[in-house]
Amino acid sequence: MTEKEKMIAGKIYDPADSELLELRALAHRLSAEYNLTFETETEKRAGLMNRLVPKAANGVYLQGPVQFDYGCFTEIGENSYANFNLTVLDCAPVKIGKNVFIGPNVSILTPVHPLRFQDRNMYRRADGVMTDREYAKPITICDNCWIAGNVTICGGVTIGEGTVIGAGSVVTRDIPAGAVAAGVPCRKIRDITDADGELPLI
Repeated sequence: MTEKEKMIAGKIYDPADSELLELRALAHRLSAEYNLTFETETEKRAGLMNRLVPKAANGVYLQGPVQFDYGCFTEIGENSYANFNLTVLDCAPVKIGKNVFIGPNVSILTPVHPLRFQDRNMYRRADGVMTDREYAKPITICDNCWIAGNVTICGGVTIGEGTVIGAGSVVTRDIPAGAVAAGVPCRKIRDITDADGELPLI
């Protein structure tokens, strides 16, 4: 297996692999270019988005600034939106469904490092290159979710359809569909019910 194939499969891989370095460098450059555009530069933004996140569907809007590790391993469904400062470390596949609202300062983090420092610390390969050992776990955010501001979503997590994640939460385990969940670590608080359809009067 190539290091890229190992990474996507959730196996220990070498992040200093030349193919991965090239893919990351491209994604980091495209992220930076996207962040320098204005909201009114719709055609330029669309062109950059097609290259940065080729699996983004129609109607996806990322306010920016954004930071993707690879971009090519992220899939975003139609009409999904992310506010300022979205970070996606997509060393494993990231799937964001349709009509997902993402608040400011949200981090979607698939990488995992070994717990023992003896396994985690940098080491020198036979060719003299310094590297470390990493692996990654996929993240899925199902359709119609709302991820509020300052949320961190960790590798291996699935958030069920229609769920709301409260501001400042750290999501370390799966959250079921149709729930309000919040906290550090994030836990289900209650189900979303028909009573929640009564919009408050202004």
